[in-house]
Amino acid sequence: MDLDIEPKTEQQVIRKCDWHVVPALMVLYLLAFLDRINIGNARLQGMEDDLNMEGGDYNLALFVFFVPYIICEIPCNLIMKKMAPSTWISSIMVLWGITTVCQGFVQNREGLIACRFFIGAFEAGFLPGCVYLISMYYKRYELQWRLNLFFSASILAGAVSGLLAYGMSYLDGAREYSSWRWIFILEGIATVVVALVAKLFIVDWPETASFLSQSDRELLLTRLKNDQGSYRMDRLDKSAFWRIVADKKIYLGTLMYLGVLNTGYATSFFTPTILKEMGWTSLQAQIMSVPIYIAAAILTLCTAVLSDRFKHRFGFALGGCFVATVGYIILLAQKSVPTGAKYFALFAITGGGFITQPILIGWLSNNMSGHYKQAIASAVQIGIGNCGGLVASNVFLSSEAPLYYTGYGVSLGLVWLCGMSTVIFFCLLWRENKQRAQGKRDFMLNLNPEEVDNLGDAHPHFRFTY
Repeated sequence: MDLDIEPKTEQQVIRKCDWHVVPALMVLYLLAFLDRINIGNARLQGMEDDLNMEGGDYNLALFVFFVPYIICEIPCNLIMKKMAPSTWISSIMVLWGITTVCQGFVQNREGLIACRFFIGAFEAGFLPGCVYLISMYYKRYELQWRLNLFFSASILAGAVSGLLAYGMSYLDGAREYSSWRWIFILEGIATVVVALVAKLFIVDWPETASFLSQSDRELLLTRLKNDQGSYRMDRLDKSAFWRIVADKKIYLGTLMYLGVLNTGYATSFFTPTILKEMGWTSLQAQIMSVPIYIAAAILTLCTAVLSDRFKHRFGFALGGCFVATVGYIILLAQKSVPTGAKYFALFAITGGGFITQPILIGWLSNNMSGHYKQAIASAVQIGIGNCGGLVASNVFLSSEAPLYYTGYGVSLGLVWLCGMSTVIFFCLLWRENKQRAQGKRDFMLNLNPEEVDNLGDAHPHFRFTY
């Protein structure tokens, strides 16, 4: 904490940010994730039979979501940089909410696939935009708790989704609509209504935040500058662009995220089905999924507190990979283990995956400096990292049910792609800090002053966190 900032005043500003920045985005993310994963609950309530879906049609409906989602992430973050986040986020939310409602009225698999494509396109700007926005308000070792709190909304969505699907099963036949249609219709309407109201509650950039006074804004910007120093990248000129493209940290951060995100999507899309194939009915499976997500949310929040307190990311990220590994090994050997052990395995996989996932986003963000650098880095990591969702949607083959050897085997391999990438990332940051401490990067200071001022985290005096 810097001497020129009054501690009491600083804490008051932080509390204001905590009340205004994350809570509204949490509610929106819960709805966003519900609209993304509720197809798994609809599947249990007869969607495939009503739409005459066969073979890999369900996997294709999952797959097409990710194509526009991945392609549109970077352009969306660059658009949001140029406009008010409250306007951008609420607008795209209305669009995907309307499309979610449309899913409830489709009459064939082609209609469902088309809706999934457009939901992916409209949701593309949401997650990286929120991560980018939150990271603009907090110091590096304050960020992880807020990010994990935000991400816990997606975990709770898994629990809420099961409960809502259970409740909506009693609407089966209402107005001659099957219960799976009501899942899409009601959850989509909720998204649209909340999005229209959310415009009033989503914060804009710190420089123009209306919930802060002018003096509060100045204090906030000063403390953020003190945290990262004067190492900014706020101009996207040619040299800055190529410096971003050549940054190995972004690609390693993306590889880490891709590996663990497969686990996140696999559990969201297939946990209800896996539980049913363990012997529970469709309705029981919806309810049995709830404790899994509640436990994962608690683990995620506890990890965030410890990670920020110890100012450490690497060990927690790698630890989550070990926890998920235990779960996958149990399910790969499920012929010889009781149902209780298989149920525990789902806790381990979901909990381990959600320990690691938000840590990786916070870790990369901590080591990026400057508006444009953070905007592009978060979009690349989340966008390309969502290729893990492409994998998850295609490796759990209905022909292999209930053993899913391909799904569990590929997912375990990707967890360790993530694990090995975290080790390499840690070593890269440690080595770079050591070289900077020895003055081996000071030659960068010989560039012209304007370029030195725009080096961002490439500045020799910037230090990486791990």
